Amino acid sequence: MGFSKIFKVSAMVGTLFLLIASCDDELDTIGEGVVSGEPFTTGKMEYDVFAFNKGITAVQTNRLPLYQLGTFNDPVYGKRKASIISQVNLPNASPTFGDISQASEDKADSDDSASTVVENETVKEVYLYIPFQLPPSSDSDGDGVDDEFESGDDIDDPNSDWDGDGVTDNQERVIGSNPFDPDDDGTQDGFVANNFAKRFDLDSIYGDRNQSFNLIVARSNYLLRDLDPNSSFEEAQEYYSNQDFSAFIGETLFDGEVTINNEEYLFYKEDDPETEDVDESTQVDTKLNPGIRVPLNPDFFQQNLLDKEGQSELLSQSNFRNFFRGIYLSGADMDELMFLLDLTEANITVTYEYQDYDTSEETVVTREKDFVLSLLAANRTTGITGNAVNVFENEMFPTNIADALDNDSNSSRIYVKGGATLTEIRLFDESENGGSEIINQIRSKNWVINEAKLVFYIDRETLDLAGGTVEPPRLYLYNGETSMPLYDVTNEIGTTATTNNPLRLYTSHDGIIEKENGLGVQYTIRITEHINNIIVRDSTNAKLALTMTSNIAFPNVQEAVDSGMQGVFYPVMSTVSPLGTVLYGSNVGAGEEAKKLKLEIFYTEAN
Repeated sequence: MGFSKIFKVSAMVGTLFLLIASCDDELDTIGEGVVSGEPFTTGKMEYDVFAFNKGITAVQTNRLPLYQLGTFNDPVYGKRKASIISQVNLPNASPTFGDISQASEDKADSDDSASTVVENETVKEVYLYIPFQLPPSSDSDGDGVDDEFESGDDIDDPNSDWDGDGVTDNQERVIGSNPFDPDDDGTQDGFVANNFAKRFDLDSIYGDRNQSFNLIVARSNYLLRDLDPNSSFEEAQEYYSNQDFSAFIGETLFDGEVTINNEEYLFYKEDDPETEDVDESTQVDTKLNPGIRVPLNPDFFQQNLLDKEGQSELLSQSNFRNFFRGIYLSGADMDELMFLLDLTEANITVTYEYQDYDTSEETVVTREKDFVLSLLAANRTTGITGNAVNVFENEMFPTNIADALDNDSNSSRIYVKGGATLTEIRLFDESENGGSEIINQIRSKNWVINEAKLVFYIDRETLDLAGGTVEPPRLYLYNGETSMPLYDVTNEIGTTATTNNPLRLYTSHDGIIEKENGLGVQYTIRITEHINNIIVRDSTNAKLALTMTSNIAFPNVQEAVDSGMQGVFYPVMSTVSPLGTVLYGSNVGAGEEAKKLKLEIFYTEAN
């Protein structure tokens, strides 16, 4: 650096020092309010919060990102049984089975071409596949072994060796050997990379995963509409969790026992007789993630799909939906088992054989093809297409909870249950004037609000007495009048672009469960920007609404019906979860003041 540049920098630093010194002198002489020479003081104030429990009779449950199937036994709120009714969709209108259309087959006897044959398409097997929902980023150290299967320091150590074969988990991931099998370390003769079933952490299954269950798949005779006829077919049709479709269940396609496996399904190649030195049948051809995979009645699909080739039932998607209206999924012997399922990844694969003319051999041969039907489809632009409905059968709440709902009183306990409750929260004042007097008092003090938060303490006594509660990982607080979230994405570090784990999103806003010894203690939700909007920007002190969320980055709401049969908006990511908890409210008893719900404001004030 040249001398002139050094001089300029030194001059700037000197000037800046003088400015700072003069500012200090000025601040130190701002009247008599200065305490110990400090121009500012910081403090904390607490304000009453009023919470009212509301019951939800039904929630809209079509076009959900996840669907519940089975029974969730909540020791506090009682059992929920969940079933699913879903459309089944063609991959394209007027499909052709085999290689030639049915119209061409019908001319086989009069066609002079030897390649025109009657294909005689025959269903060989049919499988319904619904994958389990896999947890996001469950492998913290990226070594190919999910956190569930590691413990202690191994969770964050990619060089751990789960199977003790001398090859680290990360090395096995790179070479494609099995980290759970000491005999598969990549050194054996004939080693083929990734020729094993990967093991997954399945956190979307509630209950005893070791038990088998009885799954029933039946034809649905109920027509699920995409558009509402009451709106002249201009608005999407809404279906609710309390609708009864039992009168529309048709013939049974599967009724049998299913076991849960956390490993991939493997499908092997066929051995090529021309390669005598290689047995291709030991090599994996395709894989499917863990899920429910059951055979369906092949005769049904022969009669209602392949035999309909070229007929009106398959001419359009609408015709097909009106003919084959869908499937109904329910479970028996599932008193302690519930799944969260992504129907956009589900399908029905129909494998069939047909006759085909081999031009090279000039003879008719038997070939095989797959025809894949979908349930729902997801698209970033259009959202979820197709229609499926989750049906809930909820037990009556215990008397103490039922009595605490819809009585318009400031609650001693807050009852949070996905798809079944909603808590209204008012800040500063329980009256309808929005706490204007308190808000004006705060404004007159000219505070700089550094942080504002609500701390929801968990009623451990109630949960521990019930035993076995699966606690929600996150609470969700939003504007109960506009249904908009309170967090400001621009002030958050985590975004959907940087992580796919919902619990790593918007951590400044928080709401994530805090635990001690594996048990939940409290949830903290920071609403600093919301309070600043009220105090500084003169925004409305709107009523807030509290529930839980499975993914805070998905704030969408759908229609619901409250206990008074009034329509309300309800978060979708609370609808898709059966979890619940009990929190301390504002109107606590003697000895519970330390856990009382209150608004805490941390401020800076000029003296």
